[in-house]
Amino acid sequence: MSMVKAAGNCDASKLRILSLSLAFPNPADPSLGTFVRSRLHHMADMAEIKVMAPRALVDYAAIWSGSGKKRTVPSQRWEDSLEVFHPRWLYPPGVGALNTFFLLGALLPRVWQVHRRYRFQLIDAHFGHPTAAVAALLSIAFRRPFLVTLRGDETRHGTYPPRRYCMKWSLRRACRVITVSERLRQFAIGLGAAPERVCTIPNGIDAGIYFQRDRRAMRIKHGIAPDQLMLLSAGYLIERKGHHRVIEALGALRNRGIDVGLWIAGAAGREGRYEGALRDLVHKTRLEQHVRFLGGVPPEVLAEYMSAADVFCLASSREGWPNVVHEALGCGTPVVASDVGGVPDLIPSPEYGVIVPIDDRQTLETALAQALLRQWNRSAIETWAQSRSWDHVAEEVIHQARQGMAEDRRARAGK
Repeated sequence: MSMVKAAGNCDASKLRILSLSLAFPNPADPSLGTFVRSRLHHMADMAEIKVMAPRALVDYAAIWSGSGKKRTVPSQRWEDSLEVFHPRWLYPPGVGALNTFFLLGALLPRVWQVHRRYRFQLIDAHFGHPTAAVAALLSIAFRRPFLVTLRGDETRHGTYPPRRYCMKWSLRRACRVITVSERLRQFAIGLGAAPERVCTIPNGIDAGIYFQRDRRAMRIKHGIAPDQLMLLSAGYLIERKGHHRVIEALGALRNRGIDVGLWIAGAAGREGRYEGALRDLVHKTRLEQHVRFLGGVPPEVLAEYMSAADVFCLASSREGWPNVVHEALGCGTPVVASDVGGVPDLIPSPEYGVIVPIDDRQTLETALAQALLRQWNRSAIETWAQSRSWDHVAEEVIHQARQGMAEDRRARAGK
């Protein structure tokens, strides 16, 4: 989590940025892409930002997962200093790279309207598919440079040749490619992005929420026995998050004679209905008395459970920068996590936690057993995690944006 020296807001005038993201919170889905919102809100102190956050006309993922909401979402609204637009777009399932053109067709009229009163200088795209290619095409239409932030799902999209081609085409044209982990930086370079234009800027943490609370007080508040070993897992109830692996590990730990319970925080996800499978697994392994499903909980409450827990576990099969690991560390809680995405950057020392191979059941069980019985320096863990804030992230992104724009101007002048 090394920092990039930021230039700060050295110019008298603020940058004017049009940010594009399919993952941005809205009244119907307030937990969607909160990390994107955090970055943009902190950048808004140094730039003027408008947000294009399109919503599908038919949200198939929400329907299939059973997490669809009926609350109305306005086409335009304000979040403090951020003006947010929610244009609707046709999102047919299973068409892959063609979604680039469906999204572009829906965005062009709205972007033209915004451009008449807001002459943005830079397009800021989040995720590599389909928004990176859309940003590249908008860049051509409006003659503005664009940057792209890769956040983790790009490696999966890269296994489909048409999507991979679209990402290659767009990343090579971006004035900057920002990645949240070193692994994603190497992935972007492998797609042909110029190494000097690719940089790693990990996410930050809100230290006003994720900080170490009094462990005993939190246990009393949430009805957890003071001497109960507590394992916490958090994230959407989807297969990718690996809650089933933690449940299986819990059974093995209890068979070893370790009296530990598991708390699972998370609501239904957008990648299919999986809560039933998790509850069936708990029943099959006869762990009903030792597993508690908390449902979706507000960030402040999640931080309380993190402070109460002995160990936090993330057994995901795929991640970019798993914010939940960062947040648990910010609460002073040691972490056992799969070797995915930015986890090695988050846990660079065994003083903060243990990294295990993906889907290695035996290693996960052993690591959890050792972590649960070890004495940890929770204050040192908290200090490490809180050394990186969203203010740091915003400064670094603005610095890279200014550099990328300057290079783009020189390149255009040289043509």
